[in-house]
Amino acid sequence: MGAVTLERPVKATKLNRDAVKAGFSSAYRLSRRIFVSLAQRDLVITLGLVAVLIASALGVVVSAHTNRGLFNELSTLQDQRDAYQRQWSQLLLEQSALSAHGRIEHLAGDSLGMVVPGKQDIVLVPLASPAAGGR
Repeated sequence: MGAVTLERPVKATKLNRDAVKAGFSSAYRLSRRIFVSLAQRDLVITLGLVAVLIASALGVVVSAHTNRGLFNELSTLQDQRDAYQRQWSQLLLEQSALSAHGRIEHLAGDSLGMVVPGKQDIVLVPLASPAAGGR
């Protein structure tokens, strides 16, 4: 079951000239009090603090937006750095494979017809002693 409420009938009041005049008079007094209170020192300080608060909030928003942009740029640069690191590792591996002694010896023999000299073909040159004149 729903709740039932009983309301009193609203009385319709007629507006007469005196009631309207009294309403305007009270509105005028109220607006005067508001404008007079604007001149008070506490209200001016409060409004100044509100302005500083709004400026600070806008600064936080701008700072957060800039921070997000810089973070995205940092992520992109880190990805780029990682790609360069992978490429550098692959180049080092390739250099290591191309400079292997066995490969170079094989290429020298095949392309240039070079061979490892025998013991009878090796000549040792004595080191000149400094006392002998080293001229």
